[in-house]
Amino acid sequence: MGMLGGGCATVPYREGITFDDPRLPAEPLGDTQIVRGRPNRVLDASDWIWPGSWLTKLVLWDRRADNHKIGDETEAVLTRYLAVNELEYVKVRLNQYAPRQEFRRIVANKSMNAGWRYTIGMISWLQYTLLPGRFFGGDHYNPYSNTISLFSDIPAIAVHEGGHAKDFANRKWKGTYAFVYVIPFVNLYHEALASNDALGYLEAHENAQATYEGYRIMHPAYGTYVGGNFSLLAPTYELPIFAGTVLTGHLTGRLIAERPRD
Repeated sequence: MGMLGGGCATVPYREGITFDDPRLPAEPLGDTQIVRGRPNRVLDASDWIWPGSWLTKLVLWDRRADNHKIGDETEAVLTRYLAVNELEYVKVRLNQYAPRQEFRRIVANKSMNAGWRYTIGMISWLQYTLLPGRFFGGDHYNPYSNTISLFSDIPAIAVHEGGHAKDFANRKWKGTYAFVYVIPFVNLYHEALASNDALGYLEAHENAQATYEGYRIMHPAYGTYVGGNFSLLAPTYELPIFAGTVLTGHLTGRLIAERPRD
């Protein structure tokens, strides 16, 4: 879509973070950075039970979306992304529900002002607790706990969420930056930054297939945000607007993915 560029074809990919946050501890918490939820036959079948997961698969045209079965390759790509970008403080939960641990991470996340953590951060924790992605899906990054939660076995989505973590790591006023995301059209900026960083990383560090999938997934995914925002201006035409921006994203993503590369 419009704000999404062509990865690092024209601009060299910038690795790492530039803002040295003095509020972070000298070392990350001494637990495993990437953890997996325990397999559960009922919960792991929820991608075909919950209609929202069907819609995600349809919109992205990929059955791996919200499939609750994250493979080794997706984990490996995200692991490399986090290492390249010096994101050692980020926690990653692969198909895991951990409300107690997330509560503790919000409390311990001193890189964000306590006023934001104990207000909006606790609201985000309640949502996480009462509407668990372990059933409902929905890959996301929570800036209040500095945690990535993944339920899709798609490397491009994994590094996109990593892109959000990298974006926030470079912000001094993290709480304010998180809050303005809810303002209509502002989230297009956040999402474009994360998607462009993911695409740049895939082109610079991963293979051609991963890069192809990145454009194929990121463009229609960005189209959902474009459609959602413009639908606010004309709610009567919400469905055609949404469908139009998603289909445009599929078209542009495939056109860019197929272009020759050096």
